Order: sequence, then structure tokens, then C-alpha cells
Amino acid sequence: MIEINKSIDKSVPLLLLLLYLLGNVCLAELRGSGDLGVVIERERGSVLIIETSKRSILARVEKLGDLSHASVVFSRDQRYAYVFGRDGGLSKIDLLQDKLVRRVVQAGNSIGGAISQDGRFIAVANYQPGGVKIFTSDTLELVADIPAVYGDDKRSRVVGLVDAPGRQFVYSLFDAGEIWLLDMRDPSRIEIQKFSDIGRQPYDALLTPDGRYYLAGLFGESGLALLDLWHPEEGVKRILPEYGKDDEKLPVYKMPHMEGWSVTGNLAFVPAVGLHQVLVIDMLQWRLVKSIPVAGQPVFVMARPDGRQIWVNFAFPDNQQVQVIDVEDLSVSRTLQPGKGVLHMEFTPRGEEVWISVRDDNQILVYDTRSFQEMARLPAVSPSGIFFTSRAAKTGL
Repeated sequence: MIEINKSIDKSVPLLLLLLYLLGNVCLAELRGSGDLGVVIERERGSVLIIETSKRSILARVEKLGDLSHASVVFSRDQRYAYVFGRDGGLSKIDLLQDKLVRRVVQAGNSIGGAISQDGRFIAVANYQPGGVKIFTSDTLELVADIPAVYGDDKRSRVVGLVDAPGRQFVYSLFDAGEIWLLDMRDPSRIEIQKFSDIGRQPYDALLTPDGRYYLAGLFGESGLALLDLWHPEEGVKRILPEYGKDDEKLPVYKMPHMEGWSVTGNLAFVPAVGLHQVLVIDMLQWRLVKSIPVAGQPVFVMARPDGRQIWVNFAFPDNQQVQVIDVEDLSVSRTLQPGKGVLHMEFTPRGEEVWISVRDDNQILVYDTRSFQEMARLPAVSPSGIFFTSRAAKTGL
């Protein structure tokens, strides 16, 4: 007969219960990073970590500084979010542990950034002092400080910074009217190609999804500047120099920004600055196909992932609405009224839903993109930018 220690025997149920509870806690804490995203709470200086499938808020990370013009990129594994603040702050957030890993204030005024193709480097575009700073993505240690110097030792504000294939960054100099191509293949010897006389005051830019074309909008004159990254030796070309040339410009209350343009098929959709129009550009011949009348001055012109719809939001005083353009017939098919102060939109990775930030109502609205029905409302404090981790696998975002 086997003799059992009675004290051990009595403790077995308690031990099993403890193991069961610990196992459930561990399972509850595990989650995939591909279903996550962040929402900027601009007035509070915080971000919400959200989960798209359950339409839920998981956590809030605070003390991130001035987020009035914040944008975000993600690490290759989608675990970390890098937040670029207007006050020059660069913050690294762990989305799985809901915490701030590190924050550095690297400039006086910055306007977004990008992550390199291999995920090793973070580049930040700065207004003050004008230039680009590059950091390692793991520790946020400074790798390079590249002042945007032009003319008689003047510094330009940097805009339209994007990553490009070949561990490159491309950006525009607003005050200088230049585009710079930065080659990071050898971090110890960074190479820069500078393209001058591209047009007055480039204000934002689009990199086509294949990473080939960098297209910069011009605020100081009509037209756009085009750089073919397959053939940079051909220089920057001017396209659409006549668009809107004779139209009366309206006061511009909010500039399009943060690469809020879109490409679907062979067509690019671009917000027209100072006009109530979305421009449709044929990228095979680089000609204007159509100017679509819309409800206000467009800010973000964003394509649903399948390319069938373009969703547009607007600057004040028309920023209470969103319009949907049908790509097949290039006309507005639906107008929605999400609320006061619509600032940004983001599609779920396959495009079945779109999340919309409504700043003045302190809400995030989720719409079904086929039926246009409202699916959920989530509370947020003055929400602005919405960014999902699916961006980690895309070039130029």
C-alpha cells in the first residue's frame, strides 16, 4: 500500500486552484500586436492604446508632452509605437506592456517622422531648429543631426518626411524650396542628394505605395513636384503647373499634412489647397483627370485598403462632416455628419471599418464602410490622430 502524506494531500486542491488562476491571468494578458493601434489625445498629452476587433480601449499612456500635431510610426514587429510630438518630443511606447519606454526632447518644434525600411532608425522632421535628426529605434540614441541649411547659412523647416526603399529617407525644405534624399545604407557615412528649385513652399508629400515616386505639394504656387526614386539622376519634375492657377483661393485654415493623400490603381487623390476640390491625377501620364467638388477644403484624402472608396475630411468651418468618393465614377457618393471637429480617419487593415476622431465631441466613431452604419462610439479626450499597427508593413507611412 502507498502511504500519502496527508498534509500534501490537503494542499493539492489549493495548489491546483492557484495554478488554474495563474494560467488564466497569463492567458488574459497575452494578445497579438497586429490588432492594436493608438489614438492621440492632443490636449491631454496622452495616447490611448486600442484594439480594433473588439473596438475597445486597453490603456492610456500619459506625460507625452505637446501632441497638437502628433504622428506615429511602428516597429517592424508592431510592438512599439514611436510618437512624434510638436514640442520636439520623441516617445517610444510598448503597446504590449502599456507603458512609456523612453522619451527624448530632441528639438524645439517638430512635425513628424519616419522609420527606416529595416526598422533600425527613426528620423524626425524639425521646424526649430530646421533639419532632421536620426535615432536608433531600440534605445533612441542620436545617430545623426542633419541641419536643413540653404542659401546664406539659413535654416529651413522640414516637412513631408517619409521612408523609402534602400534605407533612405526623403523630405522637403519648406523655406528653401528643395527636396533632399538621404541614404542611410552606411550610417557612419550618410549621403545626401539635394534637389533645388522644385517650387515654392513644399508643404506635404506622398510616397506611392510601391516606393517609387515622391510627390510634394506646393503652397507658394500651383503644381506639384515629382521625384522618381528609381531615377533620381533625372531630377525633380514639375507636374500640373496650371491647376487652380486662375481660381480664387480661399483662406487656408488647416494645411493638409501627415501624408494624408492616397493612391488607388493608377490614380492619385490629392487635396487641393485653398479650394473645395480633390484632385485626381493619372500617374501613368501625370496629368489631371478630374477636380472633384467637395464640401470644404480637404485635409485628409484617404483610400480604403481595397481602393474602391476615398474618404475625405475638411478644415474649419466644414470639419463636422466627412464625404466618401466612389472611385469608379469619381463623384461624392455619401456625406456623413460624425460630429464637431473631425480631425483624422484610419481604416482597419482590411478596410471593413473606419475609425474617425471627433475632437470637439470627445469621441471616436467607428463606421462600417459598406453600409455606412455607426458601429461604435468610444470616449477620448480631444482625439486627433488615429494610427493602427498595420502601418508597420507599409512604405512611406
